[in-house]
Amino acid sequence: QVQLVESGGGLVQAGGSLRLSCAASGLPFSILTMGWFRQAPGKERELVASVSWNGGMSYIANSVKGRFTISRDNAKNTVYLQMNSLKAEDTAVYYCAAKTRATLASSNDYNYWGQGTQVTVSS
Repeated sequence: QVQLVESGGGLVQAGGSLRLSCAASGLPFSILTMGWFRQAPGKERELVASVSWNGGMSYIANSVKGRFTISRDNAKNTVYLQMNSLKAEDTAVYYCAAKTRATLASSNDYNYWGQGTQVTVSS
């Protein structure tokens, strides 16, 4: 029943900015955390940011800290990932995910996933 649809990906020049959106529908009331992951070819899937659905607490991975921010608009059932000062190494497929746990920094306990959106940063 849960659907997570990412949008906002595309091609951007290094140093530029991009904002990803995740439109959620059918989320169970038990969902506590929304997260953004990314995966580049040949690399492990990486949790880049997460936010508590109701409390507003957030986690930002060290690799993107200071450049990325996560936010959510509960009224719109939407989660955002604002990406600034983009680097070539940020190129990846970015996935939105949701889980029923409040473990913000944990990456292996997500229950629902979107299909992903491609972000390509050119040099």
